[in-house]
Amino acid sequence: MKIALVTPAGPGTHNGNRHTALRWAAFLQAAGHEVSISTESIAPDADLMLALHARRSHASIKAFSRKKPLVLALTGTDLYRDLHQSAEARKSLERADRLIVLQPEAAKELAPRARKKVKVVVQSSDTGLRHDPAPGKFRFCVIGHLREEKDPLRTAAALRLLQRGDVEVVHLGSALDPALGKQARQAMRGDKRYRWLGGVPHERALRWLASSHAMVISSRMEGGANVVCEALRIGVPVLASRISGNVGLLGRGYSGYFPVEDEGALAGLMARTVSDRRFYQGLKKQVGALRSTVAPRAEAAALLAALSGLRSATSAATRRAR
Repeated sequence: MKIALVTPAGPGTHNGNRHTALRWAAFLQAAGHEVSISTESIAPDADLMLALHARRSHASIKAFSRKKPLVLALTGTDLYRDLHQSAEARKSLERADRLIVLQPEAAKELAPRARKKVKVVVQSSDTGLRHDPAPGKFRFCVIGHLREEKDPLRTAAALRLLQRGDVEVVHLGSALDPALGKQARQAMRGDKRYRWLGGVPHERALRWLASSHAMVISSRMEGGANVVCEALRIGVPVLASRISGNVGLLGRGYSGYFPVEDEGALAGLMARTVSDRRFYQGLKKQVGALRSTVAPRAEAAALLAALSGLRSATSAATRRAR
């Protein structure tokens, strides 16, 4: 089929939606489909549209022929905010013939009627990097753009509660919210153990991740974060806010959770991760057991299954003509 893949993340952006779009396009092309990626193209000759983000891709969804199938991949902001607040997001949901969520807990956020359309596609990473912590200070890595949904400075706040000189926090991500960027610079001035490096290329971010002892993801909402999947693939222990998006990837029995927006609990978890070797090795073991769930082969198979059986009248007529 000719597939129009629509994402609000344009070329050159370094966010999860863009990485997802590029990875999915590669999977689909390898399976014999023709794929075009756009931020807003209607793609009138496409047989099927695969759209990321219900609200932000709504204009493209609305313009696409209703006679052709639409697959909608729901992001964290869709599930945990926009579907409650945006009529456009809800209209996109109704229009979709099939819905993709990025972890199994996400389907619980939808009404029963919508759940019938859901397919789960857990994201993957093809990195060959393996966990190799740098010698010296115990490094916690934070990878996420500075925007409100990520609660990006929670780790810096927790660090201030840790009276230890043998730890550091390295934070990677662009200041999408200038006010948060200002706060990050203030945090660096106030605590030399915290370094905010701004936005960096994806491969460099992965190298920082692999060389860190552990990663912290403190988000208020996530659909199923790419960076968690990358940490699982590399083998990096994760300290995660207990939200649906993280629990769906790490499992309900995972040991490295802390309550959302609770820097005190995060500080305690960080301290235990540094000082309790048995606890730390337990996290590594749990992460290692999940590595196969984020393999590219598994994601590709799930994506193709999510699109199976969806054929537009145009593509069917083309096949008959052949």
